[in-house]
Amino acid sequence: MAYDSENIFAKILRGEIPCDKVYEDDWSLAFNDINPQAPIHTLVIPKGAYVSWDDFSEAASADEITGFVRAVGHVARELGVAEAGYRALVNIGANGGQEVPHMHVHIFGGKALGPMITKT
Repeated sequence: MAYDSENIFAKILRGEIPCDKVYEDDWSLAFNDINPQAPIHTLVIPKGAYVSWDDFSEAASADEITGFVRAVGHVARELGVAEAGYRALVNIGANGGQEVPHMHVHIFGGKALGPMITKT
């Protein structure tokens, strides 16, 4: 899938749409989700144009990958969820539930989250 530069996260990165910013560095931007699913629900996105984790892991430079992974950990610590525990979730593609075609990691925390997937 080709990257769509008109996706909502690309617009947030360009400053066309505001966000509740939590953290920013050379590689990443983190902001609170507008529809939180836990007391803490923050998104961390790379600044590069990557569709999914698969795309990012294949095409990003080593510096981008390192910077992004460190940013996810930094944000979790800043949010105060690292010690008690949190969930980092990446949805990939339609079957994985990815809604925005820009790679992003959800950080959920602030309470016991329970099982990730229930049997249906």
